[in-house]
Order: sequence, then C-alpha cells, then structure tokens
Amino acid sequence: MPAIDDLVLFTQVIEYGSFSKVAELNNITKSVVSKRISKLETSLGLQLIYRTTRKLTLTEPGEVLYHRAKSISNIAQTAFDSVTGYSEALSGKIRMSVPTISGELVLANAVSTFCQKHPGLTVDMSLNNHFVDLVADNYDLVIRTGYLEDSSLIARHIFNSRWVICASPAYLEQHGIPETPKALNSHNCLGYNPQSSGPFDWQFIRQNKIYTHKVSGNFSSDNAASLKKVALAGNGIAYLPTCLVYNELQQGQLVEVLASHAGKVVGIYAVYPYTRKPAKRIQALIEHIRESYMEIKEQF
Repeated sequence: MPAIDDLVLFTQVIEYGSFSKVAELNNITKSVVSKRISKLETSLGLQLIYRTTRKLTLTEPGEVLYHRAKSISNIAQTAFDSVTGYSEALSGKIRMSVPTISGELVLANAVSTFCQKHPGLTVDMSLNNHFVDLVADNYDLVIRTGYLEDSSLIARHIFNSRWVICASPAYLEQHGIPETPKALNSHNCLGYNPQSSGPFDWQFIRQNKIYTHKVSGNFSSDNAASLKKVALAGNGIAYLPTCLVYNELQQGQLVEVLASHAGKVVGIYAVYPYTRKPAKRIQALIEHIRESYMEIKEQF
C-alpha cells in the first residue's frame, strides 16, 4: 500500500509543477523526490506523470489519483496547522458565553483549570441560556446546544448530551410508573420552555426514528435546575439532561423511567465567527473543553 506521505508529495509535485521546488519545500534533494514518485508509481503499477525537460503532465490515472489525493494533503495540512503553536505560551483575553447548565456543572472548572495552565491568559465567561450575537456582542467563543442555523458561524461538535425522563420515588409510588410514552398522558409532566417545538413536546424513539409526543402538566420553566427541584419535591415527571441529574439518579433521589423510549440527544458545539480564523488560544481552549467532557462522558 502506498505511503500517505508519498501521496502528499505527489500532490505537491503537481501543484508546484517542479521536482526542484518540492525538494526545496521539503528540504530534501530533487533525486529523493523523483525516487519517491517512482516508488509510488511502482507500488500502484501505473505511470502517473509524463516527464519531459520542460513540464510535467498527468496521465489519466495520475489525474484521478491527484484529485483524490489532494484532499488528503489538505486534511493533513489542516491537522498540522491546528496544533502549530500549541507548545507556545498562550496569552490574551477570551470572551465567551456558555449555557447555564454547562457553565455550572462542567465549564467553570474546566475553563479555570485552563487559565491556571496558561498564566498569561484571562477568560471572561458569561452564563446565558439565550443565543447571543457573537459579532455584535464581541464574543470570541460561544458554547451552544442544539442545532446551528446561522451559516456565518463555524461550529465544532464537542459532545452529545443524552436526556433522561425521571421522577422521584415518592411521585412514582403515588402515581405509578409509566410504561409507554402514551401513559404519560395521565401524569403531571414538567415543561422545559427553551425547546423550539414547545415545552411539552417530548422526543421519543421508535424503530430507530425520533418522533414527538405532546404531554401536559401544571408547571414549566426556562431553567432546567428549577425543573429538577420540582421533580425532587415529588411534583411531576421531568425530561432533563443526564449531567444535571446524574448524582440524584446514582443516589436514588430520582428514578429514570421510559429509558428505552427516551430519544432526546442534544449536541454541544463550540461556535465562533466564520469570518475570523480562531487564534491559537481559542483552538486550545476548545480542545481543552472537549477533553473535559470526555473525562466525564458517563455522566452525559
């Protein structure tokens, strides 16, 4: 199988149109470049380039390989660029906005640890459940949940948060355990207002497909922590992020129901403006946040 670095070298030869320029670019001799291209051709059993004293011309299979291989070259370069400068001292200020739950449970500690590792860096973190305008409000980075619709922004997927349907043992003892989503019709369900489809539109899964079932109840809120408190008090069934109720589930203060039916999974994204190439400090912080989520992934 051809070596990946030989494919990258091959794309460079085509793009620069010269063995000499590619040799200079990679700090090797022209003869080494020629030998590696010949090695690639031998391993494939195909001639890829017509060589003349004046120019290089692709053969038909060479043309096909070039268009396929140049994406590999681009991916490799992007990977190298993404870590260039990580060993350098990071400095400056980062202004970021994060959802309240993520900020309180995960990101406050993660970001403060990041600042400790880089003494020349400061982070101003705002906790806000509403979508902020990154450009108008001058944010460098925003952590968002859900779907990204604004094409002027770039989003990097960090993690998926699984939601659970739960209630207190006292509530379930008094009202019974629902065995199907339809059984929730006879229960007091707690609505979460930030849902775009409506606070009482709950997502379930059936035959690997997500569908919505409307429930009802006497209380809704735009704050998930408030819904947890109401559920702990035995006043209803809530549909909440696993990370918010993980400890209560482990301790038996809340009980998960309809586990095989719950279908709500929300993506967590790091978002920054499309027109702005993220500074190394932003890239480093995003990677640190991703690693922080991975360390406690069983809680999500």
